[in-house]
Amino acid sequence: MSEEGSGLEAARIKSLPEDAYYISDFLTEEEEGFLLHKITSAPLPRWTHLSHRRLQTWPSALTKSNTLIDSPLPSWLVSPTIAPRFDALGIFANAPHGRPNHVLINEYQPGQGIMPHEDGAAYHPLVATVSLGAPIVLDLYPKRKEDETREDERPTFRILQERRSLLVTRGKIYTEFLHGIAETEREEGLGPDSVCNWDLLREGHRYRDGWFERGTRVSLTYRDVLKVAKLGNAMKFLGGNR
Repeated sequence: MSEEGSGLEAARIKSLPEDAYYISDFLTEEEEGFLLHKITSAPLPRWTHLSHRRLQTWPSALTKSNTLIDSPLPSWLVSPTIAPRFDALGIFANAPHGRPNHVLINEYQPGQGIMPHEDGAAYHPLVATVSLGAPIVLDLYPKRKEDETREDERPTFRILQERRSLLVTRGKIYTEFLHGIAETEREEGLGPDSVCNWDLLREGHRYRDGWFERGTRVSLTYRDVLKVAKLGNAMKFLGGNR
């Protein structure tokens, strides 16, 4: 897929090494409200509570062998808004399954975050993240050797993700960088020199003072899991062949 043909070139974050794209108005306010209602009204067992956030996994969590049991995503996560726009932009055109088959929903309250990490080899190296509810800053760090310390290290790049936006990362940004969200109630030090997608923001004027107070942000992370097992073969991945 060439960038010229993908519809993404105008959304490229040019100050990054390669392959990151930001669309500030991917969803309308009505579409955002619909998705937030579906997420927040999900049955409580759908939520997994961690120490610093809670999350939902659709259609299911991966097995210990990083395999996804084949099952469709719920319709509200793909149509009529998300999947047609992904297709129009060609985002998953070169992914093995041609579409996302897994969605992780994370809710971050003010003060919550996630330490720098990588998504791992279970997925095709492409992530499409839709942000809902409130803006947040994603920090990128180059990978280090195991014996190198990361204590007090500043992020190499920062991406401000507005509500209703889409961020697509692939290539070196996926394979050579860790990404994390700071545990803070206030994002600071924001500006055109520190935020690499500043020129693509929908509401850059909101951050001209260099900071904002965190709200509750919900992210929808769309990915393509490489290994998928049909339901009839599921037991061997779940330990049923012992």
